[in-house]
Amino acid sequence: ILAVFLVLAILLTGLGVWQSLKKSPTAKSPTAKVNNYDFKLYIAKTPKDKEIGLSKYEKLSKDMGMLFPFEKPDYYSFWMKQMKFPIDIIYIRDGKIVAIHKNVSPPKKADEGMLIYKPKEPSNMVLEINAGLCDKYKFKEGDKVSLTNI
Repeated sequence: ILAVFLVLAILLTGLGVWQSLKKSPTAKSPTAKVNNYDFKLYIAKTPKDKEIGLSKYEKLSKDMGMLFPFEKPDYYSFWMKQMKFPIDIIYIRDGKIVAIHKNVSPPKKADEGMLIYKPKEPSNMVLEINAGLCDKYKFKEGDKVSLTNI
């Protein structure tokens, strides 16, 4: 009985160690820092990821965002198709904010026309965060955006 108990204890300890190693990522999560505020990022890498964006989520925690990187600066347009919550859309070029669309709400009805959001000047990435955070944290055009682990 003692041997069975000892084997069981060793197995449970090994399982606990394995679970903790499995949960801790080897690489750090991608983040964006705007002013002194950090956002953990989902990255929209593929054209399909960019098409779906945040519409697959019911909500977004206040320290999360989605980054849409592009090959070259251009006037990339965004809409709120199938979105479930409002967002702030931040257009970035070479590490600086070039335009912000604040408190962009999803359509109230499925058949409602879609507004298209574009920057005033070309951008090479877009950051989407929860609506109201740009005002709360006083983000503005010209603010620096630092990215890590992208």
